[in-house]
Amino acid sequence: MSKSLRTFTLRGPCPGRRSPSMVISALGFAAVLGLTTLTVAGFTGVPVALADEAPPGAVIFEDDFSGPAGSPVDSSKWMQDPGLGENNELQEYIAGTDNVALDGDGHLAITAKMNDGTDLSDPQVGDFTSGRINTSQSFNQTYGHFEARIKVPTGQGIWPAFWMLGSDFPEVGWPQTGEIDTMEHLGGEPGTVHGTIHGPGYSGDDGPSSSFTLPDGQSLSDEFHTYAVDWSPNLITWTLDGQTYAARTPMDIGTDNQWVFDHPFFMILNVAVGGNFPGNPDPSTSFPQTMLVDYVRVTSNDGGTDCPMNGGFGSASVC
Repeated sequence: MSKSLRTFTLRGPCPGRRSPSMVISALGFAAVLGLTTLTVAGFTGVPVALADEAPPGAVIFEDDFSGPAGSPVDSSKWMQDPGLGENNELQEYIAGTDNVALDGDGHLAITAKMNDGTDLSDPQVGDFTSGRINTSQSFNQTYGHFEARIKVPTGQGIWPAFWMLGSDFPEVGWPQTGEIDTMEHLGGEPGTVHGTIHGPGYSGDDGPSSSFTLPDGQSLSDEFHTYAVDWSPNLITWTLDGQTYAARTPMDIGTDNQWVFDHPFFMILNVAVGGNFPGNPDPSTSFPQTMLVDYVRVTSNDGGTDCPMNGGFGSASVC
């Protein structure tokens, strides 16, 4: 996105706690106005870069975030997405390298910072800055294995996420476009990961969601963990460190609702502060808080519909 394109946000119709920011650029703003096509900055219509078909198991997207400390993210793969958050979040997403940069050790660092003068006993919108990036203009994919190795930040009110949004969002809006939350973590729940889908008739608090909590009081922020979804026709499964803990099919959304996970999606990485889902930070929360991403990788699959629980965290079939 060029600096001349202002970023707008669109609030989802359901005010439930799980309704991550619906990001919409000037391109997407055309959909809000009822326009079907918009030409700006060389793009006509929806800015979608569709992935080519590949044999099963082929790596079709990968970023290992190699580069000198302080370097910007690879703009051929990611676009920065500045602007205010949604869901009563308190951060402003800032473009540039203050909040989103390589750390020089092979990681992407997305850092939430607190502005001077902030009162954590009564935090307000704009008291914090953070970063948000997505692949909407470089990589959009239907089906596959989407994986990221991440060390999450911690603390009350901290909300890191690795998620996906339908590429037709500028045309149809949210939740019709669909949303797949590969990983959401609430810093106030140190050992728990959440995986959720949102769509028409099942969004916000009504979005089918599963969570897994590490045993023995372990915290996800203690080390890197691998978060992934395997997405095929009529089936999405979630894994933590290679072990399946949840699966969703059209049976989970009700017979009157539409399964919208059959078209290209793009990936998003961000760290939110406060909001409906995690609650706001408080005096116990320390800043800055950084999400480190070791890599993001997408591999193609064969479009199968098996539901293996693979002896992992989930012991019973959920398909």
